[in-house]
Formats: sequence, C-alpha cells, structure tokens
Amino acid sequence: MSHPRACPQCLRRSWLLALAAPYIERTLTTAPGRRVFELLALDDEALAEEVAPKVASTLLARVEAFGEAHLAAELEAAGCWATCRHDTLYPEQLAELPAAPAALIGRGDPALLGGLGLGESAAIVGARRATSYGREVARGLGHDLAEAGVTVISGLAFGIDACAHRGALDVGTTIAVLGTGADVAYPASHRSLWRLICEKGLVVSELPPGATPWRWTFPARNRIIAGLAGMTIVVEAAERSGSLIAAGCASRFERELGAVPGPITSRASAGANCLLSRGAHVVRGAEDVLFVLRGETGASPTEDSESEGS
Repeated sequence: MSHPRACPQCLRRSWLLALAAPYIERTLTTAPGRRVFELLALDDEALAEEVAPKVASTLLARVEAFGEAHLAAELEAAGCWATCRHDTLYPEQLAELPAAPAALIGRGDPALLGGLGLGESAAIVGARRATSYGREVARGLGHDLAEAGVTVISGLAFGIDACAHRGALDVGTTIAVLGTGADVAYPASHRSLWRLICEKGLVVSELPPGATPWRWTFPARNRIIAGLAGMTIVVEAAERSGSLIAAGCASRFERELGAVPGPITSRASAGANCLLSRGAHVVRGAEDVLFVLRGETGASPTEDSESEGS
C-alpha cells in the first residue's frame, strides 16, 4: 500500500470549505430551495462566488496562499494524512460520484480506505434518539458484519451510529466519516470512541483539521458515507430523520439500500418502514446484507421460503 498523498490544489478545497462554511450555512438558510449537494458540485471559484460574492476573491486568495509545506505541516500537527482524487489510495467508488470530495483527510489506518471494495463495505445509519431495539440491532449488525470481513461505515453520531461502530470494534474495524475535522471528536462525549476508532480503524473527513461542525456538514458527510459503501442500511429512523439523507444518496448513487423493519406503531421506525415499502432490501441480520453484497448465503430468504413451502 502506497503512502497517501493529496495534491495541494485538492487540499486547498478542504480549507476553502472551512473558510466558506458560515457563508454556505447562510446561503442554505436564506434559500431553502438550494441543496448542499448542488453547492459542493461547484468548483472553487463558482462556490465562492455563489455563497460569498462580496468576499469571494479574498477567500480564494487566502486559500491559494497556503503552500504545500504549510498544508503538510497542518496535517502533521493534527496527526492526520490526506488523499485526493489524483491519488491511488482514493476509493474509486467515491471518485466516480457527482460532488465527490476533492480530498479526504484521515486519521488512522489508510490501508482501510485503499482496500475498500463495494462488496466489502456497508454503512449503518439511523436515529440519534434510538430505542433499545434499534441500539441492540445496530450493535449486532456491526459486530456480525465486521466478523464476516465487511468494513462497517458510519458517522460517529449518538444512537445507531455509535452502536454500529462499537459492535464492529468488538471483533474488527470500522470507518467513521465526520462532519468536522478528522482530529475533532464530535460529539465530544464520544471522544473515547473516536480515539478507539483512530487506533483500530479510520476516521475521515473532507474538512481540514480543526474544522467545527455546521448544520450543512452533516448531510454533506452523509453523501460520503453512502458513497463509500456498497450497501447503506437504515436501522431505525423517523419520517424526517437526517439519516434518510444517506439513504437518498445511496439510491441516487445506484448503490444497494436496506432497512431494518420495526413495529408499525413505532415512530422511531416509520422512516425505515417507509423505505421498505418503496423497495429497500429487508435486513433482519448480517446474512441478508451478505447475500446482497456477496451472494454468500447460497439462497435468498425468498428462495428458502419457497423451498420450504413446496
């Protein structure tokens, strides 16, 4: 595995996003019809002009002033490394997507990123205010998929995300995609989990070290979660859950989408159940995921049922 290396121009994009973050936030707030994905698809000059026309030239000049040595020093001081679309380590399944991040800044084992295939990766997302049912299922799925050699990807958030990470770490490894800099443990109460993932897995972000969260950085990071994974699984989500953004990205990227069924009387499962009604794969356990990713179970659950009834 080659050492990760991002070119300066791609890295400057990360720093531009951090400098433009409040302007992006204001643009999305004052123009509700605009979507963060549309903005992130713009090149540097167009993005700056779109969100901050009065100071666009100043923002661009500040970023262009960051030389290669300065950028390398910033990464080293934060204990991070970086890869970009021009580097062999950058995942192909992410590079081919619209609005793909120019660079990924990581902390942890870069080999996990370089060896990430669509048949070997699954994202587990869901509600922050998860029920005991959702937490149990998420941890079990994380554990069983990691045990089967699947890299579990999530966002380090409260609830489903954290349970999926912990389940994977019990037996294997995991990747956390953040809406902050890779060196920033967010939420702060997950610092011990963040540290453990840095030691045993990988934390990545498109934002530079030290970057703080904004409302738009979470849907932005959800597109990376869905883009890295061969299958995105929603464990538990209400009708307006933010985790459904990751599900929408998976569908847009033509990746596999699954959901864990929940009680029809539970608001916490309303979003996941809706996905199932629209054709998402039913996920009752790791076996269902492995069948979709690898076809490993020998027969689908439907085929098994038909055999038993014949």
